[in-house]
Amino acid sequence: MKYLIVVPDGAGDEKIEALGGKTPLEAANMPFVDELASMGEVGMVKTIPPGVAPGSDAANLSVMGYDPSIYLTGRSPLEAASIGIDMSDTDVAFRTNVVTLSGSGAYEDLTVEDHSAGEITTEEADQLLQAVNEAFADDKIKFYTGVSYRHCMIVHNGSTDYELTPPHDILGQRVGDHLPKGDGSEFITDMMRKSYDILKDHPVNKARVAKELNPANSIWIWGQGKKPQLSSFYDKYHITGTAISAVDLIKGIAICAGLNSVDVDGATGTIKTNYEGKAEAAIREFRDGKDFVYVHLEGPDECSHQGDMNGKITCLEDIDKKIMKPIVEALRADGEDFRVLEVPDHRTPIAIRTHSTPPVPFVIYDSTKEQAKDTTRKFNERSGEKGSYFDSGYSLADHFFERK
Repeated sequence: MKYLIVVPDGAGDEKIEALGGKTPLEAANMPFVDELASMGEVGMVKTIPPGVAPGSDAANLSVMGYDPSIYLTGRSPLEAASIGIDMSDTDVAFRTNVVTLSGSGAYEDLTVEDHSAGEITTEEADQLLQAVNEAFADDKIKFYTGVSYRHCMIVHNGSTDYELTPPHDILGQRVGDHLPKGDGSEFITDMMRKSYDILKDHPVNKARVAKELNPANSIWIWGQGKKPQLSSFYDKYHITGTAISAVDLIKGIAICAGLNSVDVDGATGTIKTNYEGKAEAAIREFRDGKDFVYVHLEGPDECSHQGDMNGKITCLEDIDKKIMKPIVEALRADGEDFRVLEVPDHRTPIAIRTHSTPPVPFVIYDSTKEQAKDTTRKFNERSGEKGSYFDSGYSLADHFFERK
């Protein structure tokens, strides 16, 4: 049996008046997954446990079969594993975004305009991180380049006892209302403030402004945590697997769980990604003997953060046509028995432009157990609410992998 999980990050949403009261999943034309749903199982799953912030770290751990309340030690340590940083038990990793701040005056009075700095390229961001390292790196602190706007700071013998805010949660809000809090957090605030003076006139940003692109004029530090200790995915489910994603967080979860992680040229973590390359990589992994492939697409989440409703719908349609269809058709052509799960990791409603905790819809299709066709079963919230319900992502994973 082959197992495929496709995660359209942040695809879950709420009803939108401009869509006639539909959600983006309802409005999107997704004939392939809806065909699978008509012969499979639909339902809702709560991927975020009570008391846990609705981040992609907790949600993807949950979907992959791990209880975030046990295994989540912070977002950035998982990303650090993907980058290849060898953390000690006393190191603390921090996610470091390069962001766009707008306005004038004191740093505190600026506004968080864009958490991704216009989805800056990794090559540009790397030059900015070099300038940040030159200013702040020492025997205790060092910055590491990740992908696009997502980077990492390691603090040796550090603390996690700070209140730090994700920048995508405060778009359009005043910087000074969301600066780090907690004993000893002043060094983080100081670096963020000074980074603005270092980066706002950097040649990379002057070139971006000339092209009418958002400048990456400040770092924003958050998502702290210590070295993760995930149990082996193979020991849990007795299958081999691979994760395919452009996002360091997903790669880090895979590496920490003992799964393979495949990089795909042109995979960006945005709506403009190499869908075909991801599908080809998944097919290749199955044909090379892997039992399980986890394909993660960040585009819907990024569109929600940007308030781009039409982009989100287009991205969902592309995932159906360019990811789901070719991979499933290849499994069929190869004569494989297979199970498919498509599920968002969490909701990212367009209306609030950040993550939320309500359950998300899922579809499971089993090529060996086709149900009587029912075209009312579809991959969206309205249909899912009429189907099965799982109170955790990891219980859904156990169901999907038929763990006894």
